[in-house]
Amino acid sequence: MSEDARMREEIASLAKSIFDRGLTHGSTGNISARLSDGSILVTPTGSSLGRLDPARIAKLDSSFRHVGGDRPTKEVPLHAAFYETGTSETGAVVHLHSTHSVALSVLPDTDPENVLPPITPYSIMQLGKVKLLPYFMPGDPAMGDAVRGLAGKHSAVLLANHGPVVAGKTLEAAVNAMEELEATARLALLTRGHNPRLLGEAEIRQLEIAYPRS
Repeated sequence: MSEDARMREEIASLAKSIFDRGLTHGSTGNISARLSDGSILVTPTGSSLGRLDPARIAKLDSSFRHVGGDRPTKEVPLHAAFYETGTSETGAVVHLHSTHSVALSVLPDTDPENVLPPITPYSIMQLGKVKLLPYFMPGDPAMGDAVRGLAGKHSAVLLANHGPVVAGKTLEAAVNAMEELEATARLALLTRGHNPRLLGEAEIRQLEIAYPRS
């Protein structure tokens, strides 16, 4: 099986897993993955992540021009910004409208510099600091410009009133990090107002040293 075919199957399989567990719904969310030749596979516009046909997944060339498959998601500029500003190892981008993350994005006391409180080590290890970006209309290329403005310093962002976006070295890594973001957002909401004991600065620094994020 070719790399292209294998990646199409992996996108469809992981997308269905995300959908079946309620991390996305309806026709929301989109996923992309970069192949070794620089081309990009990306989920089609208006498609359900729970019912993807691998053969119809859109293909873009290394300049993000549509060259095959169904019409790609309107969020291509958002995905492109992560590939263009991340490291050469950035291999996938996942964008969802997951419930708890969106809820966290609209609360007035959410820290825009780091939306996730340090509840467990795993969000620090997998995500680092997650920046809150302002609201943009879906499909607005300005979302990509906002990501470029971060100069590759964040592998994950939360779009206000919209949802999280996570980049990873592999598709599986990006999906795992996205799931960690949503789980931590849920914990943040569950513990809000209960004065939870969070990890301290020394504990966070220890994790950053032990699990550096390039």
